[in-house]
Amino acid sequence: MSYLKPSLVLTGTALLIGLSTAQAAEYEWKMQASETSGEPSFKIKEEWANKIETMTDGRVSIEVMPINSVVGPTETLQAVSSGIIQGHMTDPSYFSGQNPAFGMLGNLVGAWSDPYDFLEFMKYGGGEELYNELANPYGTHLISAATFPLESIPSTVPIESIDDFQGLKIRAPQGMVYNIFERIGATPVNLPGSEVYTGLEKGVIDAADSTVLSNNDAMGIHDFAPYPLYPGFHSMPMIAVSLNKDIWDDLPTELKTTLETAFDGMAYDLIARLKAQDLETLQALKDNPDVHPFDLPADERKKFRQAAQQEWKEWADKNEMTQKIYDSATAFLTARGLL
Repeated sequence: MSYLKPSLVLTGTALLIGLSTAQAAEYEWKMQASETSGEPSFKIKEEWANKIETMTDGRVSIEVMPINSVVGPTETLQAVSSGIIQGHMTDPSYFSGQNPAFGMLGNLVGAWSDPYDFLEFMKYGGGEELYNELANPYGTHLISAATFPLESIPSTVPIESIDDFQGLKIRAPQGMVYNIFERIGATPVNLPGSEVYTGLEKGVIDAADSTVLSNNDAMGIHDFAPYPLYPGFHSMPMIAVSLNKDIWDDLPTELKTTLETAFDGMAYDLIARLKAQDLETLQALKDNPDVHPFDLPADERKKFRQAAQQEWKEWADKNEMTQKIYDSATAFLTARGLL
C-alpha cells in the first residue's frame, strides 16, 4: 500500500484552497457614493459592502467608490441606467433636474425631525414603492432607503434666528432645499458636497447644508466655519441604495432578499453610529473655545417648517408623481401626529 507524503497532502490542500478563494465573484458591482473617502459615513458603507460579500459566500462583490470617482453627483442616475456603474448610494435630490419628484421624495425638507420616522415611511408607509415607480423608468431599482441622523449647518457667521438667513450665501443642492432657503431670504449656491470645504475656506459661501456634524468635523470644516447649527432642523436627505434595474431583475430571489436585508441593516447602523459620533464631536466642540455650536429655538424652527410646507404645496403641483409623493407623505405625517 502506498501513502501520500503529508507534505504533498498539505500542498494539494493549500492549492485547492487557493484556487477556491481566487475564484471571481459571480456578481461584481461598482457603486458610487456621495461622500469623500475620508468621511465616517463612507467607511460605514464600505464595511457593509464587505459584509454582503461574506453574507453571500463571495457571490456578490461590491466596490464602493467616493463621490466623483467615475461621474459627477448629478450624473450617477444616468450612469447606473447605462451600466457605466452598476449602482449608487446617493441623495436623489441631485436628479431634480430630470424630474422634480426625485427632489421631493429624496428630501422633503422640514418634514422629518427623527430619521427613524423617515425610515418607517419609506419601508412601511409606501415610500419605497413610490420611489421605484419613479426610478424604474430611469433604469434603476431602489434596494433600500437610508438616511443620516440630524444634520448640521456649518457657518462662518452666527445664525441664531431665521432672520439671520437673510442674504446668507449658503450651499444647497439643487431641489427643494434650495428653494426653501430662497423663501426664507438666503442666497443659495448650488455646489456638490465635495466643494463645501473649499467654498467655505475661500469665502464663496458663508454656510452650508452639508451632512452631519462628525463628517464636517472630520473634514476640518469647523476650522473656518466655527458656528455650526446643530441638531439640524432643515434637511434629511435620503440615501438611495440603488442598482441597475436589469441587473436587479435578473438576480435570484435569495440574493435579492440578502441585499434588501443587508442594506436595511446598514440604514439603521448609519444612524446609530453617526449619531454617537456626532454627540462625541459636539462635546469636543463645546470644549473648544474657538467653536460655538448653536441650536435654534423651537419657535424659529417652526418658522422654517411653515415656509417648507408652503414649498411642498408648490412642488406638489409640478407633475402627477410629485402630487402622489405629497399626498402620501402628508397623510403619513398627519396619521402619526407629526404634521
